[in-house]
Amino acid sequence: MPPPDVPGLLLINLGTPQAPRIPEVRRYLREFLSDWRVLDVPCPVRWAVLHLAILPRRPRTSAHAYSKIWTPEGSPLRVHGHELVRKVQQRLGASAKVELAMRYGVPSIAEAMRSLEQQGVRRIVVFPLYPQHSSAATGSSLEAVFAAASRLWNVPRLQIVPPFYDDPRYIACFTEVAEPALREIDAELVFFSFHGLPERQIRKSDPTGSYCLARPDCCERAADERPEVLAECYRAQCVATARLIGDKLGIPSERRIVCFQSRLGRTPWIRPFTDLEVRDAAARGVKRAVILVPSFVADCLETLEEIGLRAVDDWKAHGGETLRLVPSLNAADSWADAVVGIARDASSWVPRPEARA
Repeated sequence: MPPPDVPGLLLINLGTPQAPRIPEVRRYLREFLSDWRVLDVPCPVRWAVLHLAILPRRPRTSAHAYSKIWTPEGSPLRVHGHELVRKVQQRLGASAKVELAMRYGVPSIAEAMRSLEQQGVRRIVVFPLYPQHSSAATGSSLEAVFAAASRLWNVPRLQIVPPFYDDPRYIACFTEVAEPALREIDAELVFFSFHGLPERQIRKSDPTGSYCLARPDCCERAADERPEVLAECYRAQCVATARLIGDKLGIPSERRIVCFQSRLGRTPWIRPFTDLEVRDAAARGVKRAVILVPSFVADCLETLEEIGLRAVDDWKAHGGETLRLVPSLNAADSWADAVVGIARDASSWVPRPEARA
């Protein structure tokens, strides 16, 4: 039991199946896509799409994809998550308790919060590890946190770490991991690929009801014209992240491409699409490029398989020579330091890191 009133720090990521096998992947996809914030359509339509179109076929395809990136220790996302927790705990020492939670899968948010309660924690700093805000990821995770807290007899006090898409420490960490790849291959082009969202979710998040996606440059101008939109708009925050990383790396704007991956279904998703941009650039004669995926702070299926394998194969098939995936932040020492610093700025409950030898 920690000393009285020691705070907890809850790090939340999206989730991963327990194993790269069809039953485990089906269970994970059922939980993930049953979420009304992820598949934001009427309940009967969501049920039909999930049970008649997705679950009969997609688990087999996804399980095969997961098998390509699985490690002897398990899912990369979970392995990196536990290592990050270890390093953050090391920095905070006995002055705080750190737990990892997954929005879908294990360890669940409810399990992690029960663990903190059993350790005597009554104040929890909640840190969703999504740099850019979306209702599908950030909103869903916070909804699960509030629901889990409400089921505890002694409801803990909560403080939330806001999106950190423009935090200088996060930007510096991605710059640090990208610089070696840029130097090594003398990249002609840099892709900034972010997870995609349906256009309807971007419009639903617009507090003005009339700004988002109303014109081609709305995201680029949001900070100056509509800061209230930037505070809620996932796409505008992605554009801001890419600009900050690109500027810090000294990449000319004409050599940057901001794009979006992982679309699902036939409804309109935010553009441009990563897979099409990769093929088009290679077909235009670009030979060497790097690709960053700054919406993910840990490598996972979407980075390692979708980009590191499939996009690289597409690049070469269309005439490119080298497409280098920049590793995510994972559990780098600089990222562990940044997590502590960002959490401290968001909450007075997080103590200063203990001095390390």
